[in-house]
Amino acid sequence: MSIWIIFVFFMLLSWLVGSQLKSKFTAYSKIPVVNGMSGRDIAKKMLYDNGITDVQVLSVEGSLSDHYNPVNKTVNLSREVYEGRNVAAAAVAAHECGHAVQHATAYHWLQMRSTLVPIVSFSSKWVQWVLLAGILLLQSFPQLLLVGIVMFALTTLFSFITLPVEIDASRRALAWLNISGITDINSHPKAQEALRWAAYTYVVAALSSLATLLYYIAIFLGGRRN
Repeated sequence: MSIWIIFVFFMLLSWLVGSQLKSKFTAYSKIPVVNGMSGRDIAKKMLYDNGITDVQVLSVEGSLSDHYNPVNKTVNLSREVYEGRNVAAAAVAAHECGHAVQHATAYHWLQMRSTLVPIVSFSSKWVQWVLLAGILLLQSFPQLLLVGIVMFALTTLFSFITLPVEIDASRRALAWLNISGITDINSHPKAQEALRWAAYTYVVAALSSLATLLYYIAIFLGGRRN
């Protein structure tokens, strides 16, 4: 029963944050940037201003599909951001370029996160099956649930390491948007608020993962006592 309460709570919280984020980006996508630059132009300018010449800016399909790929050094922007000439597009484009700047400057949290990617990808694929089997076999083979907990702990750790990576990328983006004049005294607070709500989605995901991890630990300790 407890896990369902946790699940419903964080599902509701995630929906509320996601709805607010979507509302902010919808509103700010109607506010043009003062110089009329597109997300593509803004991304290229931020990269250039930071001395980065080996990163491509590409348009990709999908909504909220914006991301930086450190493997092939590409800033991938959804079409509405790539072509958009508004505050929301500017904020997202600059944020993704913030990750490119992190990569170029060997930002330690990003390096740590990149190191965990292969391990977390493997754990994410199998962890639910290991946890399920571990719970079913708790009395006869408790070590299996412990293995599942360790695997889940890695994904939780990954979620928390992602927080400073995302927050720092937004910090770099907002500082550059302000200095470069892409945003002004009226539009800058809106870009700041949009990126703040985007960061909240990562906070909710990390806390949800931690709560679930603690639940599985409680099951393991309870099984050991029995």
